[in-house]
Amino acid sequence: MMDDSRRNGAASSGWWNGMLGMVIFSGSLPATRLALRDFDPLFLTVARASIAGLLALAIVLLRRERWPQGTQWCSLAVVAMGVVLGFPLLTALALQHVTSAHSVVFIGLLPLATAAFGVLRAGERPRPAFWVFSLIGSALVAGFALREGVTAAPLGDALMLLAIVMCGLGYAEGGRLARTLGGWQVISWALVLSLPVMVVAVLWWWPERLVTVSVPGWLSLAYVALFSMFLGFVFWYRGLAQGGIAAVGQLQLLQPFLGLALAAALLHEQVSAAMLIVTLAVVLCVAGAKKFAS
Repeated sequence: MMDDSRRNGAASSGWWNGMLGMVIFSGSLPATRLALRDFDPLFLTVARASIAGLLALAIVLLRRERWPQGTQWCSLAVVAMGVVLGFPLLTALALQHVTSAHSVVFIGLLPLATAAFGVLRAGERPRPAFWVFSLIGSALVAGFALREGVTAAPLGDALMLLAIVMCGLGYAEGGRLARTLGGWQVISWALVLSLPVMVVAVLWWWPERLVTVSVPGWLSLAYVALFSMFLGFVFWYRGLAQGGIAAVGQLQLLQPFLGLALAAALLHEQVSAAMLIVTLAVVLCVAGAKKFAS
């Protein structure tokens, strides 16, 4: 009875941590789109990782954290390739071709990718009904993309799809590693591992004129560096470790709804009725997927 109570408490805590991480991530694409008005996508990618990496390095040194051991470094390299470099760079490139309102709907495919990698990398085994709800949600998103603009901006859509695959791998690997290393430690060490390369890249792609960068540009860079690249992962990886990668990963189905609202409010991008209908339909799949995730 006590073990069941502990497991239920951990699962509940995992969902709350995952929810907070997802809310933080929902501002990533609109903030990236805004930052691209002032920064080159390559510089934006390495700058956000460098800022977050310096913060992570300071924290692990001040706390005198135990260094990762053996194969943990290999897992951290996978995390870094997925969420420190892959997803930020690919989405920044994609957002040069599509709006954030359009790209944020692709996030609806992320839970399926995360769950699939959770099976491959973490040995999770959701029940068959889980995959039904997850596939329905993903199919709705894919159908929307085909209907609304895949032929208008095929490169942007292809980059977003590749970003989703990289991110799903990074999420699943990080969630698996967080069970032994700790949630905030995973993203911290992944950032530290990436830091030398990122700092060199920042110097290589340093803009000629930073004085022309607008205040919204600086604020957007600060958001994607401190919140999207670091703080959001502190809660997200903790949630995945506590509540299960496949289960908590379904919370990403809610992210398009928040992202669309932010795109409309901050960037004054048009949010069509079709976007809202698809997003709301996808949200309904979360409850079903959650019920059959374990």
